[in-house]
Amino acid sequence: MRPTTFIDTHTRRQPSAYLLPLFLFICLSNSPAYAFKIVAPVDGASLTSGQTIPVEVEAGREAGLVEVRYYWYQEHTEALVEQGEDQSGKASRGATMSIGKYWQKDSITEAPVVALPAKTSTINDIPAYGGPLPIPSDAIGRMRLLAIAEISQGRLGRKTDFDEVFVMVQPEAELVSISFETEKPLQLGRTGQSSAYGHVDSLGKIFELPVVGEFADGIPRPLSAPSTGTRYTSGDEHIIKVLPDGLLQIVGNGKTSLTVANRGKQATLDIRVDVNEEPNDPPIADAGASMTVRAGSKVRLDGLRSRDPEGESLFYSWSQVRGSKVAMLDVNMPNPSFTAPYVSEKRTFRFKLRVTDKKGADGVPAYVDVTVEP
Repeated sequence: MRPTTFIDTHTRRQPSAYLLPLFLFICLSNSPAYAFKIVAPVDGASLTSGQTIPVEVEAGREAGLVEVRYYWYQEHTEALVEQGEDQSGKASRGATMSIGKYWQKDSITEAPVVALPAKTSTINDIPAYGGPLPIPSDAIGRMRLLAIAEISQGRLGRKTDFDEVFVMVQPEAELVSISFETEKPLQLGRTGQSSAYGHVDSLGKIFELPVVGEFADGIPRPLSAPSTGTRYTSGDEHIIKVLPDGLLQIVGNGKTSLTVANRGKQATLDIRVDVNEEPNDPPIADAGASMTVRAGSKVRLDGLRSRDPEGESLFYSWSQVRGSKVAMLDVNMPNPSFTAPYVSEKRTFRFKLRVTDKKGADGVPAYVDVTVEP
C-alpha cells in the first residue's frame, strides 16, 4: 500500500500566483507619469503670427476628458475668467460672456484680459483633443498658450485641469511705423488723467503707454511690451523714469519726451507733467515668498511686508498672471486667499501685487509663485 502524499498549498503555489503580482508591479513601475500636458507646440517655440499650427495634448489617465479649450494671452496679462467658466472657476457649457466682462482691462496696461477660446477640441478631432490652432494675427512677442481640460466626474459633476507653454511670436511683415494711441502731447497731472484708484496724477504714479506698430500686412500690433522688441528712452529721467516691463513713472514736473524704438523704426511723444510737487516716495510692493501647497488646501498670499517710506497706509490690488483662473477672495486686501485647484502634476500659479499710497504713488509690481502639487 502506497503512502499518502500531502501537498502543502500554503508553500507550494503555482508559478502564476507569483508572476501576476510581479508583472503588475513592473508595469506600474515603468508606466509614464499620468498628467494632462501640451505636447505641441513645445515651450519656447518660435512661431509666426497669423499662421495655423498643430496643437496636441497628452490626456494621461483622464478617462472622463470631455473637451479642451485653448486660449492665447500676452505674457503678464492679467487672467480673469475664461469664456465658458463661471465665477467659481467651474466649467459651464453654453455659458455666455457678458459684454461688460469681456471688456475688462488690465489694471496697468488697459489691455483686454478675458480671452475667447482660440479653439475647442474633443475626442472627435484629429488628433483627439487637438488639431489645427490659429495664432492671432495681431500676436507679437512672448505669448502664453493656456489649455483648459474639462473632465467629467459622473454624478460628481465636472472638474478642470490645465497646462500652459510660453512661445515667441513674430510677424512675417515688416514694421512700417510706430504710433501712440493717446493724446498728443500727453498731459499728465492736474489737467491729465486719473489713476486707477481715483487719485489725480501725482509723483510716483506708474503707467504704460499704448504703443502700436503698423505693419506692411495692414495689421496693427501692440508694441508696449519689451518682449516685442520695443525699447524706451526718456528725454529727462528726472521727469519720466523708464521702469522694467515697459512701465513708466512720474518723478518730476516739466516738459520732456519719450522715444520708443523697434525693428529700426522709432517714434517720439512729447509729455507735459504738472503734478503736486509735495515730496512723496513711492511705496514698495512685496508679494511674499514663493510656496508649495497641496491641491484642495487653502492658500493665503502675503503682502503685509509691503511698505510706504512715509509710513502711510496702502491700497492693495492682487491679480493672477499665470495658471488657470482661481477664485481669489479679498483681492484688495494684504492677504487674499483661494483654494488650490485640482492638478494632475505640479503646476505654477503666479500672482501680481500692486500697492498705491494715499497720494497716488504706485510701487513697482511684485510677483509671487504658488506651486500646487496633486
